[in-house]
Amino acid sequence: MARPGWRGRVVRWFRTILLGYGVLLGVVFFAQRGLVYHPEVAPEAALLAQAPQWGAEPWRNPAGDLIGWRRPARGVTGPHRQVLLLHGNAGDALDRVNYAAGLTAVSPFALHVLEYPGFGARPGSPSQTALLAAAEDAFQLLRREGPVYLIGESLGTGVAAWLAGRFPDAVPAVLLVTPYHDLVEVGQYQMPIFPVGLMLWDRYPAAKFLRPYHGPLAVVLAGDDRVVPARFGRELFEAYAGPKRVWEIPGAGHNDVMLRLPAGWWGELADFWQWAPAPGTPSAPPTTGSAGLSPPPAPGR
Repeated sequence: MARPGWRGRVVRWFRTILLGYGVLLGVVFFAQRGLVYHPEVAPEAALLAQAPQWGAEPWRNPAGDLIGWRRPARGVTGPHRQVLLLHGNAGDALDRVNYAAGLTAVSPFALHVLEYPGFGARPGSPSQTALLAAAEDAFQLLRREGPVYLIGESLGTGVAAWLAGRFPDAVPAVLLVTPYHDLVEVGQYQMPIFPVGLMLWDRYPAAKFLRPYHGPLAVVLAGDDRVVPARFGRELFEAYAGPKRVWEIPGAGHNDVMLRLPAGWWGELADFWQWAPAPGTPSAPPTTGSAGLSPPPAPGR
């Protein structure tokens, strides 16, 4: 039997490559939530034992379910500022209670860190629908106690943007850390050989979510971010039409940017946020602008 010519071999190799790509595409498509979400799971008892090390208290809903962790505002009675933190796609909520150190050093904020379904000790599975529903339930609990400021971190910037756009009159100000314009863009950057725009289920279009919101927006970018490159955060910042300020930390990576903030940064954030009036109170907006920072000192915490 005659051996196939070079054209036949090319066709055969092309079919093999195409088949392999199709199999890989199917694996990525059906396993995509495992690629997007990386929860750290632990029994509730174990987390409750660790919480005092962070000065954290369990945060429960009216049914008694653990929905996150809180650091109350010390020595404050009556209505006060509430901060709701929406964390990134990995770890769990208890990992982020250390944000309280910076916040409480400049103002008596009460910090609440939401735990997502499927993370920590919270039952369920993570998805955009599940995270947004959990965030709305938590927000509704907090707004009874006073204004709710929002912090979104990485993946959580999409959740924070959604809350701000859904409740624009109840959110005095927002901070987004290593944000993105749309998660599809980040996914395409991370997986350039796949048509992410056609595949992705949980898209978190942060800039679109933010459109109904017009309050102060603070943004922190990591200059050496390999996970969500700073250009995606700049795109969101430039698209935002309200009062805004951006800090880009040279040399910082995605996971250490908040450890490399320069001295006095939390005070700058508080000054910017303090423009934000209580809901329904008129005020003049601050000047929109950005700040470039010199290389930060070694991490202090």
